[in-house]
Amino acid sequence: MERLVTTSQAAHILGLSLQGIHYRIKKNQLKSIKKSGKTFVYVSEEMEKNASSNHNTKVEAIKADTSNQEQSQAIIDVKNEQIILLKDSMKWMKKQYKSEISRLEKNQKKIINVFNSEIKLLQSAFNEMRTIYKTQPQIESNPINTQSTTEFMTLKDFFVIMKRFNKTEKEIKYIIFQAIQKKDSRFIYNKKEKKLLILKSDFEDLA
Repeated sequence: MERLVTTSQAAHILGLSLQGIHYRIKKNQLKSIKKSGKTFVYVSEEMEKNASSNHNTKVEAIKADTSNQEQSQAIIDVKNEQIILLKDSMKWMKKQYKSEISRLEKNQKKIINVFNSEIKLLQSAFNEMRTIYKTQPQIESNPINTQSTTEFMTLKDFFVIMKRFNKTEKEIKYIIFQAIQKKDSRFIYNKKEKKLLILKSDFEDLA
C-alpha cells in the first residue's frame, strides 16, 4: 500500500534530508510525480517500517556510543584522580625524605661534635700521661720525700696492677683523676710541675 506525500513529508518519514530525497528521485530509487509544479513521492508501508527500523537502530547506536563515551570518560576521571593521588603521595614522600635527611645530618653533626670533644679529652689526657711518663720523680723537701724512693712506684707499674683487676686504660685514668680529686694520700700530684708520685700499695680498695 502506497501513499503520496510531499518531499518534506517523505524526508521526515524516511529520516532523510531533502537533498537525500531529491537524490533518490534522480536515481529512480523513489517513485515521484509532479502536480501543479510540486514534486510528490510515493511512500510504501514497507519503506516506513524500514525507515523506522533504521531510525531505531541509529538511536540505539547513538545511545551505545554515548554510553561508551560516558564509560570512557568515567575511566579517564578515575585515572585522573589516581594521578592526582600519586602526585600528592610523591610530594608527601619527598617532603618526608627531605625531613629525614635533615634529621640525619643534624644527628651526624651532633655525633661528630661529641667525637671531637672526646678526641680533645683523650689528647689532653694523653699529653698529661706522656709528661708524667717522661718526667722522673723528684724528691722535694717535705716529710714524704724523706722516705726512701723505693716506697714509690712508676705509673706503668700502677697500670699493671690495675690491669690485674681487669681495668681498662680509660678506667685506670679515671681512677687516678678521682684519687687526686679525693686527695688520696697515695697519689701526690704537683699541679705546678704536673708531676705525679704514687706510693706503693696493693690498691685492692680500687679494684
